[in-house]
Amino acid sequence: MSQFALFGQRRFAPFFWTQALAAFNDNAFRNALLVLVAFQLGLDDRAASIYTNFAPALFILPFFLFSASAGQLAERFEKTRIIRWVKLFEILAMVVAAAGFITHHVSLLLVVLFMMGLHSTVFGPIKYAILPQALKPGELVGGNGLVEMGTQLAILLGMVAGTTAMGEAGPWLAAAITIGVAVVGYFVSRAIPPAPATAPELKINWNPFGETARVLRITHADRAVWNAVLGISWFWFFGTVLVAQLPIYTRETLGGDNSVYTLVLTLFSIGSGLGALACEKLSGRRVEIGLVPLGAFGLTAFGVDLYFARHGLAPVRGLSWLGFLHTPGSWRVVLDLTLIGAFAGLYVVPLFAFVQARAPREKLSRIIAGNNIMNAVLIVAAAGFGLGLGALGLDAVQIFLAAALLNVLVAAYIFTLVPEFILRFVTWLLTSTLYRVRADGLQHIPEEGPALLVCNHVSFVDPLLLMANLRRPTRFVMYYKIFNIPLLKFLFTTAKAIPIAGQKEDPVVLQQAYDAVDAALADGELVCIFPEGALTRDGAIAPFRPGVEKILARRPVPVLPMALRGLWGSMWSRRDSALHRARLPRRFRARVELVVDAPLPPERASAAALAARVRELRGEMA
Repeated sequence: MSQFALFGQRRFAPFFWTQALAAFNDNAFRNALLVLVAFQLGLDDRAASIYTNFAPALFILPFFLFSASAGQLAERFEKTRIIRWVKLFEILAMVVAAAGFITHHVSLLLVVLFMMGLHSTVFGPIKYAILPQALKPGELVGGNGLVEMGTQLAILLGMVAGTTAMGEAGPWLAAAITIGVAVVGYFVSRAIPPAPATAPELKINWNPFGETARVLRITHADRAVWNAVLGISWFWFFGTVLVAQLPIYTRETLGGDNSVYTLVLTLFSIGSGLGALACEKLSGRRVEIGLVPLGAFGLTAFGVDLYFARHGLAPVRGLSWLGFLHTPGSWRVVLDLTLIGAFAGLYVVPLFAFVQARAPREKLSRIIAGNNIMNAVLIVAAAGFGLGLGALGLDAVQIFLAAALLNVLVAAYIFTLVPEFILRFVTWLLTSTLYRVRADGLQHIPEEGPALLVCNHVSFVDPLLLMANLRRPTRFVMYYKIFNIPLLKFLFTTAKAIPIAGQKEDPVVLQQAYDAVDAALADGELVCIFPEGALTRDGAIAPFRPGVEKILARRPVPVLPMALRGLWGSMWSRRDSALHRARLPRRFRARVELVVDAPLPPERASAAALAARVRELRGEMA
């Protein structure tokens, strides 16, 4: 089912439109306030600057103060009930905003700005924690992509609506739009199905400082989740630097007027939406963090190219969007801005899906709250970064370049801390380039708890293909001489592979392998073995060795038979040649199938029974 089919599902569509309307209204209000302060109150530049720089700080303040409490509420209570109360709060805020718009009462509007920051703070943990409850595992990436796409477009439309309404029709129209959208959002939210509390016994701690520290400790508990959170927060840093410099970049470097600024925002938003939507296709509907390094590379590559596409002061000022498009080199700028947005979508959507899939369900809202706190910290840091470089004399496009180059260092740091990102990228790249994998029966893989996976062994890339398609991290047992190959050993160690040897080759390594398998199963992990003990030399499945029975005798766990089809005859198999005479591939993007069967209880999982079942699953397609 395509991700767009989710728009026809009540479990997703009302929530999608609720959050999109909220993003629209938030940005419509903020831009209407900006136009009022900057252009309609007759303030001098200094006074207007104080308001426009104070406003973002006021909006972000609730994220520091109340994120931890919001995370607790989202765990403790049914989520749709909280969403409806949040939407009623939004209506109240917009009514107060209407009074502020009409009376030109800026202080009152700043109070509303704080209220909208509080609105976003409470809604944030629910926004991402509700998706795993509403969507199936195979829909998670697609659903996140749609939410990111909807948010980006809603932000863009909200900015345009707020600026246009206040600029041309005045406060009454701005008030009518924001109140009307808030009311519509409330009634749409009433169609969201119930999302039960994930920690109904949680005791609420109302101390914001103590609970913030606790939430950050929870977020930090899983190293991979924590570094995914850091990756998301870095995305906000990069995006904040980019968006904050766009008005100056449009005016001074591109020589454009407000229509060019709107065009620039539109390109970035459309690119982000397209990148977010592409995640489902590129990931094969799996949570594929291998896309994150690709996204990071694109942010740097096209951020650097944006500098070389055009820098320095524009020779002509006040160009319309059409006039800008007729200037030399403009289409390179258009392409860079669009692709920066697209790679931003490829970067952030898998990270959100990864956090949702990996974090414990009963702690997910608090982890999202911890993520929001870190986002707020990085947004403030981004503002300081831009102001600091500006004070040093750098112009907007030079600040873009600095952020793009800094992205290399930050990405390298995160990927060094969690090599799983790079491992998944290498795996995704190889398998996506050489093969088209169709996977059936993945629903049989348990969402949590230990299980032993057994599979036929056709080629040297079998573990990579399995790793790329199994939804959960899996420990693979592999021949110790291959494990110890220089350079590749780092990759295998990163994947937490378990080296094994034959009894006559090295009994110590063999025993260590059995101990490592048992420890992994005891910790609730998935372990995959190839019971044939070697690659097939004739395409047929060899008898399974008794090691699988020894593992189950020591640790009885469910066993899932699996079969790979279509790999016999590939350059990585032993057909017609030994490994040292490996041929070039006969065809790229070859069709391969992975079939996963329902789990067998350990008492029925003898070596002979498993071999027979794997042969049935493979069928005639070797």
